[in-house]
Amino acid sequence: MAFPFFFRHGRKQNVQRESVPLLLSAPRAAPADLLRVPDAPPPSPAEYALYDALRFHVPVIDAAIHKIVRLTGGFRLTVPDPEAQAVLDRFSDTVPVNASGVSLQLFADRMLDSLLTYGNAAGEILTDDDVPAALVTVHPQILGVSADGQANPHFFLRNAENSCPLPLPHPERILFAALDPPAGAIYGVSVLRGLPAVSGILMRIFACIGQNYDRAGNIRYAVTYRPDSAGAPFAKEHAKQIADAWQEGIQAAKCGEVQDFVAVGDIDIKVIGSENQLFDTNIPVRQLLEQIVSKLSVPPFLLGLSWSTTERMSKQQADILTSELDYFRRILSPVLKKIGAAVLRGAGFALTPAIEWDIINLQDETELAEARLKNAQAEEIELRNIRTKREEADASGI
Repeated sequence: MAFPFFFRHGRKQNVQRESVPLLLSAPRAAPADLLRVPDAPPPSPAEYALYDALRFHVPVIDAAIHKIVRLTGGFRLTVPDPEAQAVLDRFSDTVPVNASGVSLQLFADRMLDSLLTYGNAAGEILTDDDVPAALVTVHPQILGVSADGQANPHFFLRNAENSCPLPLPHPERILFAALDPPAGAIYGVSVLRGLPAVSGILMRIFACIGQNYDRAGNIRYAVTYRPDSAGAPFAKEHAKQIADAWQEGIQAAKCGEVQDFVAVGDIDIKVIGSENQLFDTNIPVRQLLEQIVSKLSVPPFLLGLSWSTTERMSKQQADILTSELDYFRRILSPVLKKIGAAVLRGAGFALTPAIEWDIINLQDETELAEARLKNAQAEEIELRNIRTKREEADASGI
């Protein structure tokens, strides 16, 4: 079995640098290339690391991405030929993925996870005697993409040690998808863009809550002894006795034994920090979570956020999520069709597969069925009225 492209370049390759002409002596662009936008730079490794840190430190972001991947649902590649359909089904169920998983569905889930997190998803078809035998997903950081004047993508391997890109021996096996690329750009944009600032404030609030509970949440006592004139010469000994008795009572409480603290004289016992109240963080935390949830387009009730909402509002939020999932499906469909076409060509079939996605929500199908039923009933009533009017007209001889 062939190794993935990121293993096939273990040694440096001596790539000849082409001389770049000066700007003043460069040839003027042809009229057809005047509207071509220069290739935008790819996301930096620091940006990818930032998105990983967001998912690691903010659990609601990680949970939302996992739910989006699961809710996108399953699919099936279909062709009209029964023999070709059997080949596609067998490949979809048994294809190895990253040497730790099996099935084309798992590959699609990992591609979508990378697409949402980094804005780009990359993979490769591994072949055995030119027949697709396995699929791998790779970090989009190592894959470079450029386009020519015809908007055809060109893939190369980004090398951190050498600024020159490394060519790929089989670029036709590369799988790439981009999420919402800006105008004229190739690389996509992560759904997490815009969340680092909001998440940073949220993490500072949580850190302050932890510090406040370390200071005031863990109750500590202040025992003050005010000796009178007769006990002033023995104040140090009395204070030591009070402290020992207090510690014995605290230690006994840990073992489930209740001991009373008895003392003679003017002794005052207070809880340190009892005069101060912790800040109410419900409002700022909810405002920040609302920004995060709105960016991820996931209804709050799916993330365990019990915010006050109505049944109609929940239904509208579910409809919005359904449209978002349909959009992610449209991005993944060309990649999956490319894999299916390669499998069919390797098996000797000149066919292009179609993709059928599972129903996202049975409730949607129920509502569509009810709408079709009501439309059919309305049409039946209209036809009945027309038939009645015709019968009346025939009876009256008009």
